[in-house]
Amino acid sequence: MGRRREHDLDEVLDHARTLWAREGRGALTIRALSAASGMSNGAIYHAFGSRDGLLALTWAREARRFVERQRAGVARALDEGGGPVEALVVAATAPAAHARHDEEGARLLLSVRPRDLTTDALTPAQQQELAQLRHDLDRLVRQLAALLWQRQDRAALVTVRCCLVELPSALLLRPRRVTDPLARLVLERAVRGVVTGPPPFP
Repeated sequence: MGRRREHDLDEVLDHARTLWAREGRGALTIRALSAASGMSNGAIYHAFGSRDGLLALTWAREARRFVERQRAGVARALDEGGGPVEALVVAATAPAAHARHDEEGARLLLSVRPRDLTTDALTPAQQQELAQLRHDLDRLVRQLAALLWQRQDRAALVTVRCCLVELPSALLLRPRRVTDPLARLVLERAVRGVVTGPPPFP
């Protein structure tokens, strides 16, 4: 019998990301990934547990890389004395900045949220991975709301979350916009406009 071929899972996830980013989430199937990567269907199921697990881990790997860049940008803005509004703008435009290094990854991140990937088919470890990423976003939202208005109520948190999630997805996700300087400028101005005054108290 021939020796079983070993596959680097990072390389397999690279293929998965490319399928997803270029052809859409529906194109990322076990069979399509097997054809693209050379890894057998059975080996893919063994590595990821299910198609849902494959989707979750493909997205989570991109999200971890993005979160590191976003956190670093926010910290740099604050360290350089830019203030909380500048830190919010940096966080909100982080997908556009990320796209300069990795356009496919940025589009993938904007197209899906962790809750869209959480299903009963995920392993506990995969569910925990997505939960941790949701927690990281919640922590950043709370940090920025506290810096902006010294508040943690629902109105303050929803306002910041809209700036970090809804506005970037709406303005950058269409084809070619994620790297369009004009789209990034519109996003920046929209975010600044949202925080020209504090949100109403509940």
